[in-house]
Amino acid sequence: MKGIVDFDLSYPSARAEVSSMHAACGVPVDDILQITHCDSFPVLGDDERSWELALDAARAVMRRSGVDPASIAQVIYAGAGEWETPFWSPAAKVAHELGIERAHCFEVANFCNAGMAAAQIALDRMARNETARDGSGREHGGYALVLLGDRLSRMVDYADPQAKALFNFGDAGGAMLLGGGERCSFALLHSAMRTDPSWSDYYFGERRDGRIVIRRGEHREGLAAAYVDNFVGLLDDTLKALELTIDDFAYLLINHGDKSMHERLLAAIGLPREKSVFNYHRLAHMGSADTLIALRDLVDARRLARGDRVLLATSAMGFSWGITALECRQ
Repeated sequence: MKGIVDFDLSYPSARAEVSSMHAACGVPVDDILQITHCDSFPVLGDDERSWELALDAARAVMRRSGVDPASIAQVIYAGAGEWETPFWSPAAKVAHELGIERAHCFEVANFCNAGMAAAQIALDRMARNETARDGSGREHGGYALVLLGDRLSRMVDYADPQAKALFNFGDAGGAMLLGGGERCSFALLHSAMRTDPSWSDYYFGERRDGRIVIRRGEHREGLAAAYVDNFVGLLDDTLKALELTIDDFAYLLINHGDKSMHERLLAAIGLPREKSVFNYHRLAHMGSADTLIALRDLVDARRLARGDRVLLATSAMGFSWGITALECRQ
């Protein structure tokens, strides 16, 4: 069984302040707090770059695991596709900084669903390569490194009241070391993802004053319901595939984008609040890192035991949704 061997996270030094957002757009502070749920949260500073956050997290994982850089076969950088440097590979840059010189390095752009999509791609490739090598599917050495890094806060126009739903966009870096065998901390049991392309133009980027800013298209009702409906549908598919019920899972962790939708989803599937992680009092939506942050909270608080199963619910612009099922092996 393959999955996550280890993972880590890294945060920037600057903070976005609700008071500054209010000053920029004139939207009442209380209205902004309905989106952010906290007065401030981590964002990239002027001298910080998202790939450096991913590098910091990856260095911690590589140091802790003791994995030889030569055994990394894939380095995948996951995010929105808007890197600090255009026409450039952050995956290759981080690999070089880590001394990983023989891996295939590439990017996966699926916004805040990209981290779990990249993990599935990496694990699928590992499984195919092993089967092709000896026809047996036995566990072999070899690892993949998935990097999480975006600059979402830099693409929010705080002067645009129409963009207030995005005022909770923060920044964080992350890294997942993927592999198999006894070193696997969280086995990947199943992954199901889907996209509703009818929402593809709801948000888009626009070049303005030398940077990319996110704009909302014509308002359309139904996105909140689409989130719940798609998550519930993917969850049903996952439970059927695994021949399990929701009661067989210790926790459901979700992207940190909308607290009310988070609560509605738990109610729709019959899970109590205690079976999830709520970080809205201290963090905003930290991109693909959200579910890993929640998973790290559970690990650090020793709230997971060997055999516990966890669901990660991820979503993204476009709009895409995913459910990833993990089992704790440590």
